[in-house]
Amino acid sequence: MDYQTIELQDEGEGVRTLTLNRPEKRNAISTRMRQEISACLTALATDEAVRVLIVTGKGHSFSSGFDIREFQQKEGLAELARSSIAYHRDVWGFPKPTIAAVNGFAMGGGLDLAALCDVRLCAENAIFAHPQVRFGGIPLYTPLRWIIGEGLARDLCLTGRHIDAREAHRIGLVSEVVAPADLAERALDFARMMAEVPPESLVTLKRNFIENAGRDFEQSYLNEHENRMRKRFLGE
Repeated sequence: MDYQTIELQDEGEGVRTLTLNRPEKRNAISTRMRQEISACLTALATDEAVRVLIVTGKGHSFSSGFDIREFQQKEGLAELARSSIAYHRDVWGFPKPTIAAVNGFAMGGGLDLAALCDVRLCAENAIFAHPQVRFGGIPLYTPLRWIIGEGLARDLCLTGRHIDAREAHRIGLVSEVVAPADLAERALDFARMMAEVPPESLVTLKRNFIENAGRDFEQSYLNEHENRMRKRFLGE
């Protein structure tokens, strides 16, 4: 596919970087961008040379969120909805580790994209928020609560307030905060550490992350460990 709104870079050692490429729109996520991300992830999912994916934004923003102009164009609303449903599933269900390298603003759908990734790093100038709630938009609550907990997720979704990189790290939204100039290299460091893990282990871990989301301890433990041990070693 000839990408118009994203770029894909081969970083070597099994690592790829997917860059949102609408810097003039602060990387607002349009229907076209969602379609391209879905197509890209579908291709990478079966590419055995790819082990880890970094997601970042070109310019000074990770993403300002969904392109709100599209909500005002009635003829495109059906495809907007279809692309949104598919895109969120494709990011969440991508079978290999994903790292969000958040450079600057991660607003609304940009925060959702970061939350759907497995690991998040951010630059010191990063800002996170769900401002759309103030204008009638409904924030995506589910992935956020898995990361930072019910109370804080409700806080951010209900208020739309901004949090900076320091607070994002304090509440566990991001793993590390670095200088803006160091973000890309630090994300590569994380990706290369992951890429050293055997591919089958990465795939198994990622499957466990996805399948066990929302399960209680007993269900999660059985699926992740006990049932696998019984099948593999005990023939049950």
